[in-house]
Amino acid sequence: MKLTRNASAEWLGGGSDGKGTLTTQSKTLDNTQYSFKSRFESGTGTNPEELVAAAHSGCFSMKLSFVIGEMGFKPESINTDCKITFEDGKIVNSHLEVKVKAPGMSPEQFAEAAENAKANCPISLLLNTNITMNAELIG
Repeated sequence: MKLTRNASAEWLGGGSDGKGTLTTQSKTLDNTQYSFKSRFESGTGTNPEELVAAAHSGCFSMKLSFVIGEMGFKPESINTDCKITFEDGKIVNSHLEVKVKAPGMSPEQFAEAAENAKANCPISLLLNTNITMNAELIG
């Protein structure tokens, strides 16, 4: 299966005094603002690192669901928080905090599934950075 997705950005002005908007194909983001302040301070709007964190946590969760299913289990819930660390002009780490409820799975099976998803979700494969994870099987 081949999919193509797209988004666009418009930036007006200089790097630290400019501002921009982001729009996604689905219009989930529709002229959503971003700026120097929203990226490096606490201004209103989104920023690229926040969007990468959303993409990584969402992609990982879906991949983990598929991996757990392939092992013969059905997850009831997968909750993933992602923290992106931006330092010296580059993303240096993506950290995943994962809590999963999957009845019948052993801790060893879960650990194997989580590592598989971390290594093989498409966003993990895309990122050229260190990826760390704490994964917990709950309930």
